[in-house]
Amino acid sequence: MDQPDAVHASLLAYFSDTLLIDVCLAVTGRSHREEDLQLASLDHALWFHAPVRADEWLLHTVEAERVAAGRSLAHGRFYNCEGVLVASASQQGLMRRR
Repeated sequence: MDQPDAVHASLLAYFSDTLLIDVCLAVTGRSHREEDLQLASLDHALWFHAPVRADEWLLHTVEAERVAAGRSLAHGRFYNCEGVLVASASQQGLMRRR
């Protein structure tokens, strides 16, 4: 993908916000596909440590740090093919029944 660095960073930002809450749901045995769930990203932070390419393979590790009282906290890390940490993300989420 021959795009400016900002496009690659934007794609990673979008992607990083989609999976963090899913890992927290998995800890509870729930899925975002359940109709009675209300999910929201309360905040999301992303730090870039090195240039990133959205059109190359990245390893995304995610850890659910806390899931309690309808809230969640997760952290993710992105590594490129050389094993270099290129970005880190954190997200607080709302997870409750409607």
